[in-house]
This record gives sequence, structure tokens and C-alpha cells, in this order.
Amino acid sequence: MLESARSRLKAWLAAGIGTAAAIAVAGVLGAFEARHAQVPVLTPANPIETGQWLLRPVKAYVSAGKYVYGTLRKPGTKALVFEVDMTNRTAQSTKDYFELLQATRPLLDPATKPYIVLTRDETLSPELHPGMPERMAYIWDLPDGAAAPASLGLTVIRKTYKQRDNLYGLPGWFNPSPVGTLTVPVVSDTGGQP
Repeated sequence: MLESARSRLKAWLAAGIGTAAAIAVAGVLGAFEARHAQVPVLTPANPIETGQWLLRPVKAYVSAGKYVYGTLRKPGTKALVFEVDMTNRTAQSTKDYFELLQATRPLLDPATKPYIVLTRDETLSPELHPGMPERMAYIWDLPDGAAAPASLGLTVIRKTYKQRDNLYGLPGWFNPSPVGTLTVPVVSDTGGQP
């Protein structure tokens, strides 16, 4: 009995040490790969596929108007607006576009989320229907005294469709990762929406 307990203990130790070594090697290799992975540079002239969405960048501008697509500016701010044509490529209506674009330049506070507005009727954050291209405006607040940036830098995020997620066994879009970076020239103060 003592011999079998010793052999079990040796087997558990060997398995534990082997597992820990495998996890450590995988972590080091994954970190090394992520560090050296190059994110592609996207061009505003071409459509961008993100899995759920097909994007066509339109324009970026700064507006000092009191209202931009129905959104009221906070006192002491102006609006940095990015307009994009979006097509929902899924089979159901969705508004899963809040983290699709992340502004990187000018350096905006990451906690500051943009207003997202449907430009044709100024609806705030609507569901977009499958296969229907819609023009959306992402609107960030900038301090009134800040100079208009020459360009708007964005990181475009994609998600992967899984028939079943690991936690609930339900279908959905998971694993957000960058598609690439996009730089859009910013037109100076227009005084309101064009």
C-alpha cells in the first residue's frame, strides 16, 4: 500500500510539473508572438471587413456647433465627428458596434466613449438591420480651446463568430482583436454638421 501511494505521488508530481512547464512555455511563446505581431495599416478609401460589419469610412471633421446630429454639446466643448457607412453582415438586427472603433489620436481619454448617431434621422445608438448600409456618426467631445487635430487615428476591432461559446454554449461574436489601424484626415471647424 505504501508503494502504490509513493508511485501515485510521483505520478502526480511529474504531471503537475509537466503541466506547469507546458503552460509557462505557451505563455512565453504567446507573449512573444503578440509583441511582434504587426497590425495592418488600413486605407480610408477601401472597405473594411470586421466579421459582423462592413465599414466604408466617409469623413472626419470638427464642429463647434451647439448641436451635431441632435446631440447637445457640453459647455466648453466642440465635437470631433467621424462618419462611416456601416453594413450589418449578420442575420439579425444588432447594435454591437460600441467597441468597433477606438480612437487613438488625438489622445482621447479611453474612458470617454463617443456618441453614436444614425445620421439620416439623428437616432442615438439604433439597432442596424441586416444588409442595409447606414451612415453613422461617432462623436467625441474635445475641449473648446484644443486645436483641431490634423488627423483622427482609429483602431478597428473585429470579432469572431462561434456557434457555441465555452461558458453558456450559445452562439455569438467573441474574441475582439484589432483588424488594423486607420488614419483619417480631419477637416477643420465647420461651425455645425455639413
